[in-house]
Amino acid sequence: MFPLSGCCLSDAFSDESRARHQRRKLHMLKGWRDAVERQLAAVNASISTLEGQMQRDEVSSS
Repeated sequence: MFPLSGCCLSDAFSDESRARHQRRKLHMLKGWRDAVERQLAAVNASISTLEGQMQRDEVSSS
């Protein structure tokens, strides 16, 4: 049978395995942040381009 939850918790999550888990989680979260920052940069560029086009259209229609 499987051990009851918590009975071997100190063995299962030793300091070393906890640190390894935290490093992997940090790496994953930084990857997500980088992906979101790239998407935000693309959205900001699209907004700037569209605003520029709208300003040119206003000037040319005047």
